[in-house]
Amino acid sequence: MRVFNLLSAAFLFAAATSCTLDKTDYEAEISTEVTEYYEFKEAVAINSGSYKISIEALNGTFYKGYNEIRLKVTNTQTNESLKNIAVSFLPIKTNSDGNKISCPHQYNLTYQNDKNYYSGYSVFTAESNPSSEWQLYIKFTDSAEKISINTTIQVKQQSNKNLNMTSFVGSDNSEYIIALIAPQKPKVAENELVTGIYRYVEPTNPIGNFPDPSQFIFEEVSGYILQLDPRMPEPSMGNHSSPNNRDLVQLNDKFYRGIVNYTMTGNWTLNFIMLNENSKIIKGTEVSKDFTPGVEGTKSELFIDILF
Repeated sequence: MRVFNLLSAAFLFAAATSCTLDKTDYEAEISTEVTEYYEFKEAVAINSGSYKISIEALNGTFYKGYNEIRLKVTNTQTNESLKNIAVSFLPIKTNSDGNKISCPHQYNLTYQNDKNYYSGYSVFTAESNPSSEWQLYIKFTDSAEKISINTTIQVKQQSNKNLNMTSFVGSDNSEYIIALIAPQKPKVAENELVTGIYRYVEPTNPIGNFPDPSQFIFEEVSGYILQLDPRMPEPSMGNHSSPNNRDLVQLNDKFYRGIVNYTMTGNWTLNFIMLNENSKIIKGTEVSKDFTPGVEGTKSELFIDILF
């Protein structure tokens, strides 16, 4: 199928580039200020007929990587919020050649009764640029009237490396995305490391009317283990690691959680080996545990760089 083939090519390209060992200006990187955001602000507002849709994100910005979203629907004629209705959310990126792909997202949003908004997430896999753009397709029903709305959004570069992501093709030929979710700003201590792991589901149904959500499904992977070996790759650190790290396992919230112990500030590489529910390696390799002062540390074939 065309959508799948193009997505496969994009993932293979990302996998090749994300796992290339580039020489790094570490001194310039460690001077970077890491900003932590707590406040949700309106990132985009859509007015259509009698309705206003407001979508909030941290810092009022959509970033490449994991984004928690909060959506509110208001009837502008009655000035009332629409509560406990079915709201769907579908992000679509249109490339320069006209082909359309999506990203991990929560299609059916969840109404939070005590907070009066619909919650979900989107893991945007690329920034917006002049040759490709992201659009959000939103549907809901009000008094038996079906409303469909879409709008173009801007997805910006994620400057906080602690929220990096990676995409790759596993040994099972499936396309995966791992996105860091927390901590935004680590401490020199044991930190809870939170990630999401997502897998593209190849469509089995014929393509329906665009945008057909059955063609853009990503599932939250269940029952995997993400083995963790954090190391400081820069030559002056000599492949230094740390004790008391814990592999990431999935908890009830569907996120994968573990412990990473950062013993000092600076550049760290999170080296991973990802195992499926049958303990088969899907991606990742062991890295050397040798102390190698003056030599840049090697990385697993599955890794994410962070900085704090």
